[in-house]
Amino acid sequence: MTEKETNKPVQVFRAGAVSASVWEYKNEKDGKTFINHGITLQRGYKDKEGNWKNTESMKTADVPKAIYVFNKAYEYLITLKKEE
Repeated sequence: MTEKETNKPVQVFRAGAVSASVWEYKNEKDGKTFINHGITLQRGYKDKEGNWKNTESMKTADVPKAIYVFNKAYEYLITLKKEE
């Protein structure tokens, strides 16, 4: 895996401007490689100049979307663990 590939999430779930990204982390201990995963949650918005930015802060209307994408990311990870 190249360095560029390691900077990309393995899966992204979206609902409107809200997204949950699943990341893969490889760790080594005692000569063994372990794969762990993490989830980041963010909301996209446009700044005053019209440029797209991201924030971890959610508006009240974003909460159901955040719950939805977070659950989808969790389901993905649970399915992934079963396949391993």
